Amino acid sequence: MRNSIDKILSSMGFFLPKKIKVAGSYLPFLKEGNFLFISGQLPIKNSKVLFSGKINNKNKDYGYQAAQLCALNIIGLINIAMKGNFSKIRRCIRINGFVNCEKNFIEQPFVINGASDLIKKVFKKKGLHTRTAIGVNSLPLNASVEIDAIFLTK
Repeated sequence: MRNSIDKILSSMGFFLPKKIKVAGSYLPFLKEGNFLFISGQLPIKNSKVLFSGKINNKNKDYGYQAAQLCALNIIGLINIAMKGNFSKIRRCIRINGFVNCEKNFIEQPFVINGASDLIKKVFKKKGLHTRTAIGVNSLPLNASVEIDAIFLTK
């Protein structure tokens, strides 16, 4: 399954991150029983926030791309947590998406679709999930998006 995930990601111009740096005093993931909890991921690549600032009606595609990168980092943490064995993922249960946006912005669901679409493309039926999309007035490191996730494992 790892090879097929790598193929899907590379066809979209993405590659699994090798390691993910934590930006605080917390665990990046926690495996408890059959659940894998992934801490909030920012749109970071090579230790740098690539998507920062407020999302508005003019740059919502920028926000969508930021959410994709957050989801890529979630998938990277799954790879680390499951030691490369993606076949142990039974399903994505939930993602929570936070959008750093201007106060009159109402397209948070569109922005978080960036993460949902990537997770569904990678995990297929197992990627169908519940979710929340919330607008906030700021995020850590001035990131445009932050996303956390819960997965069910074998």
